[in-house]
Order: sequence, then structure tokens, then C-alpha cells
Amino acid sequence: MISRRSLLAGASAMAALPLVPRRTLATGIASETLEAALATVQIAPEGYPQTEIWSYGGSVPGTEIRARQGDRLRRKLVNSLPEPTSLHWHGIRIDNAMDGVPGVTQEAVPPGGEFLYEFDLPDAGTYWYHSHNQSYEQVARGLQGALIVEEAEAPDVDRDEVLVLDDFRLDPETGQIAGFGNMRDFSHGGRIGNIAVTNGIFNKALTVKQNERLRLRLLNTANAKIFQLQLQGLEGWIVALDGMPLEVPQPIPETLLLAPAQRADLIVDVTAEAGSEAHLIRLEREEGVSQILFSVTGKTAESRRGVPAPLPPNSDMVVGGLDDALLSTLRMEGGAMRGFQAARMDGREVGFREAAQNMNFWAMNGVVGMPGEPLLTAERGQTVRVTLQNDTMFPHGMHLHGHHFREVLPDGSLGPLRDTLLMFGDEAREIAFVAHNPGDWVFHCHMLTHAAAGMMTRIKVLA
Repeated sequence: MISRRSLLAGASAMAALPLVPRRTLATGIASETLEAALATVQIAPEGYPQTEIWSYGGSVPGTEIRARQGDRLRRKLVNSLPEPTSLHWHGIRIDNAMDGVPGVTQEAVPPGGEFLYEFDLPDAGTYWYHSHNQSYEQVARGLQGALIVEEAEAPDVDRDEVLVLDDFRLDPETGQIAGFGNMRDFSHGGRIGNIAVTNGIFNKALTVKQNERLRLRLLNTANAKIFQLQLQGLEGWIVALDGMPLEVPQPIPETLLLAPAQRADLIVDVTAEAGSEAHLIRLEREEGVSQILFSVTGKTAESRRGVPAPLPPNSDMVVGGLDDALLSTLRMEGGAMRGFQAARMDGREVGFREAAQNMNFWAMNGVVGMPGEPLLTAERGQTVRVTLQNDTMFPHGMHLHGHHFREVLPDGSLGPLRDTLLMFGDEAREIAFVAHNPGDWVFHCHMLTHAAAGMMTRIKVLA
């Protein structure tokens, strides 16, 4: 059983050579191309063969996109892969037609085809983009990258570092990405790799100075790995979660959990002495491993600065009207060691054994996979409250497209805005959001093998 205290983790047994993603700056409505294509990079240690990946821009992660709040982003996806693909812009409040979900908002782009994505960027923050077709495989092969939307006025920091946390499962003999179609991945905690990387680099290192103030944009783009993170020689505050600024910066807890698809913006000061080291530590089976090494080469100031000012809030994000909200429930069932008695699959009722024979191990509200009818239908502008009940043995990172929500806490207060909620086994939680964005919006587990094996539903917002 997976709980807050015990998380599945892969053994990071291999190292990789540095991979530096390219960056592009989106300004106005300039259109650029994102080509999804095969590439070869060095992920395994020196002496191993290079690894073939699927990539945007030939690197892993793919081309970093930076834009300014209020810009209109245009990117033409060109598919040079041997199978259909699409692009989902994770966390962006986007026009529904641009959301990139095959079978819901568009057809998958066939090999040799292209699709123009064009949309406004209303919110500053840390976001990302990735394939949403066969995503459990395509994202694991490298089809993902960071999308950074900059505030009109940058916070008072010395450096802004984008840190994409990911893991790969490599064949130790060939160095190639391996292990798709594994029944255990689909029915247990998901696909966990055997090498954890930051920006494609194992044991990534940065050079810093004592009392330097850093903005660390942490993104978890892994298929299923929950990163348990601690700081050593760094102290600071969480200033944003899933792209959305906190009203007041919060001290970083002793252990920061980052589920697949979640992001956390930190403002930290380097407190380690010059000539020593600081670390972003990853906990593996309760043992600390350095995810990122910060070499402290000098001192930038004699003392630390004070508490940072909050980031400017994004507009139209108030969640009110809770007393008159539309109520709904989403119940998660299935998986190894528990299963379900019966669920509807392909329009008929089946037992867990038959569903599992078709690689479907999970159900939501008694339905395996995308239902014919949405979980709920809301009027535009209506407040919605959804009770989430995890009746499985495993954690699930539940992601809602097109919206951010707040958790309704037991005392009735509201938690921070998020687009992905980490749910542990046998937990019950409640979220609330304003259905402001018309269209059909997918709501699914971002442990991507879980989504492929049944954990997909949708909501409808009327125009």
C-alpha cells in the first residue's frame, strides 16, 4: 500500500551526460514550429550507447518556451513520428479547441501531418506541454517541455532556474527506453524509471553563491514518480503552485511532495557557506539522494534578504458561491490488490478479470475509460464542488483540464489554486472551481498508465 510515508521509487543506478534544452521566447503572435521527431541523446553513463528518444527540438526535455503574460502563442506541431500525436498545454486556461486531446477536442495529428495551436496566455506562471496521445508511452519517450509565462514585473531574485524533474526506464545493456506494456505498471503505482534526472541530467550541478536568491521552478514531468524533496543549505518559500501565485509566500516544508504534472515555484536563499555545497535532495525509500548539487563558490552579499513579496495574482480566479454550488462525486476503484466487482467497459458491464485481460484495471464512478456522458454538466460561471474518493490502494494525481480548483478543507476554508491534486489510497478530498471555460474538459489521473488503463472522465461547461 502506498501512503504519504511510503512511496514507490525507482533505483537511480545510472548517470547521464548533460543535455541542454533550447529556449525560445514567444513575443506577440510570432509563429514557430515544434517538430515531434526522433532524436538521439546520451542519457545512460558514458560508455553506454546513446538513447533514442521522441522529442520537440532534439533534446530532453524539449524546447523551452518563454512568453509574456498577455501574449498570444502560436506553435505549429509537425509530426515526424511513426504514429499519431498531439499537444496538450498543461495548466493553461485555454480555448477548448486548442487543448490537444484526441477524441475530445481534436483528431490526433497523423505521421507527416501538422496542426496549428494558437491561444492567449492569460496567466503568468510555470506550465508545460506534452503529448496527449498514447501519453503513457509518448511522454515517457521524451515528448514534453517547459512553458514559462513571465510576469510583467519579475520578482526580486538573482536567477530564475527551470528544473524539470523526470525519470527514465532504460535497458541496462542497450541504454534504450524499455518496458512498455508492463501489466504491473498499469495495475500498480505506475511506470517508475531506474534513473532520475533534472533537465535530462543525472546528478545535475549548479554553481551558486552564499546569500544568492534563486527562483526555482520545479516541474514533475515523470510518468508516475512522486518526488519527495528536501532542501539542504537552501532556505526559502513556496510562492506558487501549479502556476498560480500564493496569496502569501509559505515557508518550504521539511518535505515537499511533487506528484506527476505538479509544479512548485520556490524562492530560496543560499545559506550554505562559501566553499561548501547545498542540495535539492530526493528521498528514495527514506534515504536522501542529491537530485541537484549546488556548489557554493563565493558570497554575493553579507546577509539574507527578507521575506519576498507575493507574486502578482492572476485575474478572475476567485472561487465563490460554495453554498449554491453544483455537487458531484468522483469515486476511483480498481487496481491491484483490490479491483472492482463490476464496471461498464465499451458499453457493457464486465468484471475486474475481464477488464484486466484488456489492460483496463481502473474505473471511475463504475466506468472504465472515457464515459459516454460527462461526469457533470455546468453552466458557464457556475461554481462546482466535486468530492473525490480514492477507494484504491495507490496514489493518483488527478488533473483537471482548462481550469484551476481549490481544495475545500475540513474546516470549510479553501486551499491554494491547483490543477493537479495528489490523492493517496483510501483518501477522500473535495475540490471547488468556477466552470468559466466552455467545452468538454478531460479530468484524469496523471499517473499516465492509470489514465490509459481506465482513469479518464470529462466535464462539460456550457457556452
